[in-house]
Amino acid sequence: MYPDSNYVATAVGITEHPTLQGAERADVCVIGGGFTGLSAALNLAEQGLDVVLLEAERVGFGASGRNGGLIGSGQRKDALEMEEMFGYERSKEFWDLAEAAKTEIRERVAKHDIDCDLQYGQIEGVHKKSYVGFAREYAEALAERYDYPHARALSRDEVRTMVATEDFLEGLHDTQAMSIQPLSFALGLARAAREAGVRIYENSRVTGYTRTDPAKVSTEHGHVDASFVVLGCNGYLGKLEPRVAGKIMPINNFLLATEPLGEERARQLIADRNCVHDTRFVVNFFRTSADHRMLFGGGENYRARFPKDIGAFVRPKMLGLFPQLEDARIDYAWGGTLSVTVKRMPHLGRLEPNLFFAHGYSGHGVSIATLSGKLIAEAIAGTASRFDVMASVKIPTFPGGTLLRFPGMVLGMFYYSLKDRL
Repeated sequence: MYPDSNYVATAVGITEHPTLQGAERADVCVIGGGFTGLSAALNLAEQGLDVVLLEAERVGFGASGRNGGLIGSGQRKDALEMEEMFGYERSKEFWDLAEAAKTEIRERVAKHDIDCDLQYGQIEGVHKKSYVGFAREYAEALAERYDYPHARALSRDEVRTMVATEDFLEGLHDTQAMSIQPLSFALGLARAAREAGVRIYENSRVTGYTRTDPAKVSTEHGHVDASFVVLGCNGYLGKLEPRVAGKIMPINNFLLATEPLGEERARQLIADRNCVHDTRFVVNFFRTSADHRMLFGGGENYRARFPKDIGAFVRPKMLGLFPQLEDARIDYAWGGTLSVTVKRMPHLGRLEPNLFFAHGYSGHGVSIATLSGKLIAEAIAGTASRFDVMASVKIPTFPGGTLLRFPGMVLGMFYYSLKDRL
């Protein structure tokens, strides 16, 4: 069952798939029915390969069907940070790949007629005096060095005419960033994959696989023999692959949806249905829905359980930016598990010649996970140049590995959240 959320209530294309029973043979077995796995499966099938996809729960059950739906430009680290980390030429390569991710999403929505409320426009709200001036610097750098003239700095007055909060001191408006209803997008990819010949099995949790060629991928009630395996589990990897589990840290993000506010009030809160996020380390992100609700994401935790009352957990963060929503009823509240890396860059690679993986999108997963699936498909088909660029990033293991990463992350997050408050 999908967890209750506004996305489930408004999803287009929820379809039940069978559970794997018995033996199957395929060219590729994809593990995970989120953006990574669906994108890989669809692209592989379009190249003529026989693909089986195994999902432990339902298609889009994890973070792919629960996230904020924001599709930003660039990687999780901004382009100037990327220049410091990798130099300009490599930073430009990563930027171009992120632009390819946006193109992939736009083209998939159009090609497969995916009804996912695709909207354009994103605002980054600057909340801290020491950050003032960054928006202009960044917009100029994107235009001059990254061939991207679509971002512009917003003054304090301008940003407040577009987002009705007193919290922002300036802003950055990106007209070619996007937002979507993420579960509907995942379901649309699944439909396209089925139509391309992918066999999708739900409620088919993988219990293990062999390090052989072909590999044998086992579930409780069956197995798949495949020449290649794609691991696309992200924050739900668990103990399935210990060789990379320590490279990522599962964290939980939370969202709420208010009652319908009416079109006029919704547009007064956020103009033109832009999606918005702020510059806090633990980011607040929000937008209005097609039925004029405020969808607000804020706060996270680092343990297996969600808060008992997610709405009560997120609502104070919403009211901190929008006190005028004090009277708004909360109709839905939900959470999801993603994964982050130490460098906040995705972790792609191969563990065997026939075993590929991608995860650790660090909050930028709608676009980069979709792209990663496509890059894995290219690599399996014999063209690994773009995959190799992404896989070239060296991702350190969290200090203490899977055993001690949780207390270390909690201490680190406490430090940065304190810096946000100060």
